[in-house]
Amino acid sequence: MEAVADQLSGLAVNGGRPREGAGSPESDACPFPRRPLPGERNVLVTSALPYCNNVPHLGNLIGAVLSADVYARYLRQRGVNVVYVCGTDEYGTATENKAQAEGVSPRTICDRYTALHKSVYDWFDIRFDHFGRTSTPSQTAIVHEMFWALHGAGLVFPDDVHQLYCAATCNRPLSDRYVVGTCPRCGYEDARGDQCDSCSELLNPAELLRPRCATCGKTPETRASRHLFLDLPALASAVEGWSKDTQAGGGIWSANAVAMTRTWLRDGLEPRCITRDLDWGVPVPLEGFTDKVFYVWFDAPIGYLSITAEYAPDHWREWWEAGDRPPLPPTPSSLGSRRPWTMVQHLSTTEYLQYESGKFSKSRGVGVFGTDARDTNIAPAVWRYYLLVNRPEAADATFTWADLRAKNNDELLNNVGNFMHRTATFLASSFDAVMPELNGTVAAVVDATATINGELAAYHEAFAGLSLKAALKRAMAVARLGNQFLQTAQPWHSVKTDRKAAGSALAFSASVVVLLAGLLEPFLGQGWSTAALARLGVDRTDAVVCLADTFSPPLLPAGHRTAAKPTPLFSLISAADAEGFRSRFGGAPAAGAAAGAAAAAPAATGAFVLDLRVGRVATVEPHGESDRLYVATVDVGETAPDGTPSTRTLVAGLRDAYTADDLLGRPVVVACNMAPATLAGVQSQAMILAAEKKKPPGDAAARADGEAAARPGG
Repeated sequence: MEAVADQLSGLAVNGGRPREGAGSPESDACPFPRRPLPGERNVLVTSALPYCNNVPHLGNLIGAVLSADVYARYLRQRGVNVVYVCGTDEYGTATENKAQAEGVSPRTICDRYTALHKSVYDWFDIRFDHFGRTSTPSQTAIVHEMFWALHGAGLVFPDDVHQLYCAATCNRPLSDRYVVGTCPRCGYEDARGDQCDSCSELLNPAELLRPRCATCGKTPETRASRHLFLDLPALASAVEGWSKDTQAGGGIWSANAVAMTRTWLRDGLEPRCITRDLDWGVPVPLEGFTDKVFYVWFDAPIGYLSITAEYAPDHWREWWEAGDRPPLPPTPSSLGSRRPWTMVQHLSTTEYLQYESGKFSKSRGVGVFGTDARDTNIAPAVWRYYLLVNRPEAADATFTWADLRAKNNDELLNNVGNFMHRTATFLASSFDAVMPELNGTVAAVVDATATINGELAAYHEAFAGLSLKAALKRAMAVARLGNQFLQTAQPWHSVKTDRKAAGSALAFSASVVVLLAGLLEPFLGQGWSTAALARLGVDRTDAVVCLADTFSPPLLPAGHRTAAKPTPLFSLISAADAEGFRSRFGGAPAAGAAAGAAAAAPAATGAFVLDLRVGRVATVEPHGESDRLYVATVDVGETAPDGTPSTRTLVAGLRDAYTADDLLGRPVVVACNMAPATLAGVQSQAMILAAEKKKPPGDAAARADGEAAARPGG
């Protein structure tokens, strides 16, 4: 069984080949719950389990459940036997902290936020086969099973941990998020005891500089406590072998997934503590440690198994155990257990989604969270499209309201919506909502069909490589081709002189609309495709939206009744609306006023003050999605909080004028106070100034002298 995992962005899959008769009612009939079928492609999709102590924001959605939903929907439409399971990650200090702050039990917090998460995902049209949680008896049983297997293999050992203890007020050990302090790696002053949010370094609480209790703010003392460790160094060669064999055997891994794995293995795996002095968690069954619980780092990945067990109690092992296949499982824990767990084969990851020019923050009111999106009256399909077309696959991306408005108005409304609405409207007004006959021998139809089939092949190829953005672009290209065909045919004119030709053009356009409903359903959701098909009088079924290898019109027969009064699928977002939303979700009024005052200060002098500095190009790479752009980092003399040099990332349209070697190490003039802008999906934090100029005599010598004199930050 194949496996795909999206750990940073949340997708895991196990699967073979599409079934015969994909999309037919017979092929889609499957007893509940689904189980692997012999001789067919069986795919188990999982997405990163969201913490249930918060409200998910847009970055959480694209980085986890939405990406996995797209892939699972595509597989269903290809007739694959697929199951998509997910659920809330409920144990650990994050939940205990939240419960303590609100004066309720951790279970109460989990019950509340699990329901909230599910309601948000339902609104975004995320289709799980099962959405569960990790605080279940199944989780405890399978975690214990995994632990005893590791213990029996000699991979668990006890050791003393010098941990922080709040003796002044709280009288308790300070595990993970119960302690905050300064990161010893980057100097960030509010790093948590388990990880630094600034540099993403994994930490132990005792490593923090100037630690303080997250509850009372007092300085803790250090005490020794006996804990259990997983011997990761003993598994290093097996993990490295699995990683290399998986990729060599056809596994598709994103570049950042490969880099992160290589870095961890290169730096050496270290023993990892798997227990905590907490009350909320899976209890440790080993004598002498029964007063402890398992660390969420150990128990949460096992949640994929236990949630599947909740979905399919009698045959979950058919999904997760590989039978007589080699034991190549997805985590060090399952690898070390010596059991033939189903492996992760494909690993699709994302970077971060930023909000306007900063990070999402619920406490500061910055950014759009799941519950906020519902209140904007912007349709779920629009949110889904925007997040997916800007999916941060290779670099961080930035949400802006101006960009959302542009994507909605220019790409959804004017491209997809305009084509679909014109087709349905002209059928209703000129042909009494009755489908005319298609003449498939007309050259324009033959040529358009061939071109669309080229895009369809590229669409399937992109999904095969887990390139969701590329697949979406191919679907949007089909919409543009439909628009071009309709605009060239102009049936609203030809109907007056050649009614058959006009009807044939509309019949072809209607077939493209049906195809588009299927192509875009993985991205925009079933609610949208149902509405789109209804404009043509078509009930959305699995057979209607099945994704075949080729497009063979007509997809609707002559005489089919379409909607008599079709309505538009998308609505215009005005500039005033976008600005209102930007202000509404931009944070506290005081912060907004301060920012406005700062921005207005230069204007009072009658000119914009430009912060120009001499920088040096530290790295430069071609942009993965543009043949005109470079992605570079530039040293402009700035330092991180710990005093180490830092660089700025920028996007430069210089590939037509310079090679990467020309730019690398070169001194450049950089505008450093430009507003961050997202160019082809990458946030640019500065701008290189360049001008076209004839090369004067002695330029080489002059440039050498200039380079010698220039210093970053000048």
